[in-house]
Amino acid sequence: MSDKELMQNMIARRAAKELTGPCIVNLGIGIPTLVAKYIDDENVFFHTENGLLGVADVEEDEIDPNLVNAGKLPVGQSIGASFFNSAESFAMIRGGHIDVAILGVLQVGQTGEIANWAVPGKNIMGVGGAMDLLVGAKKVIVTMTHTSKEGKSKVLKKCTYPITSTRSVDIIITELAVFEVIDKQLKLIELMPGVTIEEVRAKTEADFIY
Repeated sequence: MSDKELMQNMIARRAAKELTGPCIVNLGIGIPTLVAKYIDDENVFFHTENGLLGVADVEEDEIDPNLVNAGKLPVGQSIGASFFNSAESFAMIRGGHIDVAILGVLQVGQTGEIANWAVPGKNIMGVGGAMDLLVGAKKVIVTMTHTSKEGKSKVLKKCTYPITSTRSVDIIITELAVFEVIDKQLKLIELMPGVTIEEVRAKTEADFIY
């Protein structure tokens, strides 16, 4: 694996520790899709908003081009999986039937609000399902790199990109640290291996407690 892949998998592995069955989990695009690799609890069921509950890995020689997740990546189906249309899928989300949503984001503010769908000045595809997941999921976990490609903090006092929802997320996991959002405040609860509190402070614009 490249250094980037190792980092992404480290974040995904840590996020997997937050999942204990029975629960229904929606995985967003990017790092969240890696989380399933680190789950061996058969009572953790994966949901994709384009219409499948019981998402599973698929071997390359068994890929069905018609069977993809919301990020257009090929997936398999576990025993007992269910298919449904998008209206029913979003009724599940909006009805509070998704226990955990794991999202990749562009920015997170110190009160727990996130921006994950638009970069000013660039083409915009639309807000997608994250807006609904933030409102409907019982618990929201963010998996993201701590800084941008330019080395700027993505954990900010306030998001500079358009926010996805006014709902605060619950947990933020980066390659440097794990934060909980408690009463609209960031609390550092864990440092990643080899990381110091000084490094986290230096690379975090947001205020946080620990």
